[in-house]
Amino acid sequence: MRFSDGGRSEPVPVELLKQAYALASLGPTSANSSPARFVFITTPEAKERLRPALAPGNVEKTMTAPVTVIVAWDTEFHEKLPQLFPARDMRSMFAGNPALIHETAFRNGTLQGAYFIMAARGLGLDCGPMSGFDQQKVNAEFFPDGKWKANFLINLGYGDPSKLFPRSPRLSFEEACRVL
Repeated sequence: MRFSDGGRSEPVPVELLKQAYALASLGPTSANSSPARFVFITTPEAKERLRPALAPGNVEKTMTAPVTVIVAWDTEFHEKLPQLFPARDMRSMFAGNPALIHETAFRNGTLQGAYFIMAARGLGLDCGPMSGFDQQKVNAEFFPDGKWKANFLINLGYGDPSKLFPRSPRLSFEEACRVL
């Protein structure tokens, strides 16, 4: 099930969000960089702040989802590397290198967002990841200091099987993979 296709308005307990994050945080990232940041939008007031940034096709499902997650990445993630990777000085590799910071944070933050989806699904939540939003508007509204950058959104909740269509096709191994 995918919550983006419709779901029940049943609230998602904060404790369940904490459990999903705890599971997702166990997934590996390069140099244990862990650059993803998660903003859980749960109140009508916070949803209204998000509304102007949403693509028209995503407004209703986002406004009715119990939780919308902004999966973001931290432009200063490397400042946490002495704590997260104490075996070596990885912080100095990133300091003053904005291209490496962006590439590492975006890639690994995206990976962590995928870990979060898998964790949330494993805990019984349905997930609707979305790219249909204006990143600049989200950044201006939720991250005005510029330190975090929005990557993608996820609607979370409990799907309503009567509103869902069958899972869309996937590429076969032969279509999507090469073994060399």
